[in-house]
Amino acid sequence: MFKAIVRTLLLALTSAAGNTSAADGVVVIGHSNLRRLDALTVAKIYTGKVIEVDGVPVTAINANSGSPVRNRFLRLYLNQDEDKYTAYWTVRRYIGKGASPRELPRSADVINYVNSTPGAIGYIDEADIQAGVNVLLR
Repeated sequence: MFKAIVRTLLLALTSAAGNTSAADGVVVIGHSNLRRLDALTVAKIYTGKVIEVDGVPVTAINANSGSPVRNRFLRLYLNQDEDKYTAYWTVRRYIGKGASPRELPRSADVINYVNSTPGAIGYIDEADIQAGVNVLLR
């Protein structure tokens, strides 16, 4: 019995460690008027449940649907895949609770938008980070 419990715990830990490393490389960035955020707040922003942080209205930006960085972001921060995320926003739009965040095709576009738009938040691949970008969560 004890061995089965230990084996289950080890399997769970190994699986969790594997999921984290597979999703690594996603960096959440924001306009300079935003402070560091925790993962729960980021998830609430991208699901429309938080629209303001410290009195600053936030505008979330997504990478294009189906992009590798978006898939990693959805898995890591929202525990969802593309289909669930799209369905979630379809229902919210239908019942009048908002629309899904705008999509931008390239990391450079996300960086430019975030840097020039107060309250903007986005995510990029860690390899695309540039000097001067406000990192909110790694």
